[in-house]
Amino acid sequence: MINNIDNSYPSDKKDMYRLLASQMKVLLEGETNTIANLANASALLNDALENINWVGFYLMNNGELVLGPFQGKVACVHIAVGKGVCGTAVKENATQLIMDVHNFPGHIACDSASKSEIVVPLRHKGEVVGVLDIDSPLIGRFDKLDADELENIARIIEESCQWNYTK
Repeated sequence: MINNIDNSYPSDKKDMYRLLASQMKVLLEGETNTIANLANASALLNDALENINWVGFYLMNNGELVLGPFQGKVACVHIAVGKGVCGTAVKENATQLIMDVHNFPGHIACDSASKSEIVVPLRHKGEVVGVLDIDSPLIGRFDKLDADELENIARIIEESCQWNYTK
């Protein structure tokens, strides 16, 4: 486990994500507790990513998303599948890259400062078990490179966790 992560990241986005992915692998290596891993993953992502105001996880529980470990202001606790950006990611089983959340029909505004959002599904045996959700106070903060790299990081997180308690 990493005890002291260097939080000075390269200015090149691709290089930053390469370093972040390697740090995520080392951070989660040997630990399978889902909550512990998601807590550390949200802290690492919060340190690494610039211009974000919320990063965390929602986990499937009894057919809805329930707030999991995160970094940021208080957040919505329950999100129905198909509702908001997170619920849409679950329903479509696909990453949602939203340039301006105010143009997203049914957006759930947990923090009025959020302007753009990316949500990446987390899967176990092909089934969505949760989502990685990241908000930014900037319109257009996330792009295709962010989506691709965060999907890679989501795969690292998926492989490290025991998902047997989520439904």
